[in-house]
Amino acid sequence: MTPEEYIAAMHDGLYLEKGTELTACMRPMAREAQKITAEINGAYHTPEEQRALMSELTGKPVDEGFALFPPIYTDCGRNLTIGKNVFINSGCCFQDQGGVTIGDGCLIGHQVVFATLDHMLDSSDRASMVAHPITVGRNVWIGSHATILSGVTIGDNSVIAAGAVVTTSVPANCVAAGVPARIIKRIE
Repeated sequence: MTPEEYIAAMHDGLYLEKGTELTACMRPMAREAQKITAEINGAYHTPEEQRALMSELTGKPVDEGFALFPPIYTDCGRNLTIGKNVFINSGCCFQDQGGVTIGDGCLIGHQVVFATLDHMLDSSDRASMVAHPITVGRNVWIGSHATILSGVTIGDNSVIAAGAVVTTSVPANCVAAGVPARIIKRIE
């Protein structure tokens, strides 16, 4: 299975059974992502070099308005889509097998985690997983140390407070905070 076929196969609610061709494809993609992120994280790179490396990591062109403060971590990279004028601060982790889409103008704080895979609750099948995408709308600000869980959509212009654990979708123009995150304010 090619990386392109793997990404095409990953869709909302996909069951990834342990030991199948689909899960076997994850390891080489993860190794390639580790190689590229090690390059990003291991030395200083100009903004142009960072964009080239991020384009290699994601397999898609990254906008010239993109900015990154390394380190960055991902275990796939190819299912990460980054909009225009996005800033990603240091220490962010993208578990993007299920797909992470970041809209234009987003600000991602230090050490934010995006987790698109859930393991099974049944211990006899714990190594199998279910994938659900994460979608972040335009002009969203995600505060430091927030965690965004699988299947979550964050609406345009919303703010996720530092340390929040987002387990359900957040509408547009809202501030969400807490564990689990809840809407605490509407943005006028």
